[in-house]
Amino acid sequence: MPCRAPHILLLLVLTALTPALASAAKQAPFEVTGWLPYWRAATSTADILPHLSFFTSVMPFGYIVQNDGTFKDAFNLGSTTAPTTLVLSAAASAAHVKIIPTIMWSNGDAIHTILSNQKLRIALEDRIAALVKDNGFDGIDIDFEGKKAETKPYFSTFLKGLYQRMGTKWVYCAIESRTPIADRYEGTPPPDATEYANDYVAINKYCDRVEIMAYDQQTIDVTLNKAADGTPYIPISDTKWAEKVLKVAAKTISKKKLVLGVATYGYEWQVTPLSESGFRYDMQWAFNPRYATDLATALNITPSRNAAGEMSFTYVPSAASAAAGGAIPVDTTSGNGLPVATTTYSESTTTPVSGATTNILWWSDAGAIADKIALAKKLGVRGVAIFKLDGGEDPGLWNVLPKR
Repeated sequence: MPCRAPHILLLLVLTALTPALASAAKQAPFEVTGWLPYWRAATSTADILPHLSFFTSVMPFGYIVQNDGTFKDAFNLGSTTAPTTLVLSAAASAAHVKIIPTIMWSNGDAIHTILSNQKLRIALEDRIAALVKDNGFDGIDIDFEGKKAETKPYFSTFLKGLYQRMGTKWVYCAIESRTPIADRYEGTPPPDATEYANDYVAINKYCDRVEIMAYDQQTIDVTLNKAADGTPYIPISDTKWAEKVLKVAAKTISKKKLVLGVATYGYEWQVTPLSESGFRYDMQWAFNPRYATDLATALNITPSRNAAGEMSFTYVPSAASAAAGGAIPVDTTSGNGLPVATTTYSESTTTPVSGATTNILWWSDAGAIADKIALAKKLGVRGVAIFKLDGGEDPGLWNVLPKR
């Protein structure tokens, strides 16, 4: 009589492994996507082409909504003759990478006017759906920023209408980060603290991917500001803050849809100590990392990894100007869509200490991006979205991105 023990043993092993195998089968692949800025369309395309194997999709940044609801094709994506567009389209298709152009809008008043008017809103939904289908795009990325709290229900209705019109096409949504209330305010929050412009429940329902723009943290997290213990702290995105932001979003938005937005740029700030505590930060400009590393070399300074896990160094502008022969270079090729310089404070007092100003450069390098990728994987979200890819990012990026 044949021995049945090996068969029984095999059956027991397979039974034990079944939950693990099922779990592995269900686990969604980690996705990487990235924005290609229109202001450097040619270099963005040249940058992405050799690295398409990393990406699930790419998002040319893109189309700009005008105040009457029409579009400006800033990337020239609608052209059938532009070399940049043709090369990108062909290469992405061959690599099975989706092209999901971003349509952006940052005029809060105009957004409210259009979306709160049923006729104009429906016309906008139809226009976007037609744009995607007529050009053979794989979907659209909605990036409407600067919205008012009163626009929230109309934006949700817009997303619903667009989602219905898009059929099998993808709807991506780039959404502002949301810092926990306890970390935004000291003491009792103001009455309007939770009057948000985005309805995360509706966004979860009508967006296939939700890119949380977890960058430009600056001084918004008062808890982390205090933890800096009196030293300058003006992050692009501290990993500890990004984790808070993702956890807030994940309470309402499915992790299968959540994508962590990750920066590749930096800012230079003029830093002035305040009389009691904290600092005043006056933004000078945005830059790509090479500007920072070149300036550090010229000044014989070694940048260091800071408390936020990013790179930074400080210098005295007058001394640097003398060392550079009277002029400090400005990186005019980067930008991040920021139209004007800003001022922010790490404490409530605004009285500066006279004559104590220095400059600080603070940026996101490949090491900081690797930390964000690890965070996204640890929290089990769908992936990361890189802003921006234009040839100016830290070249080490290509050593830390996971391949498909």
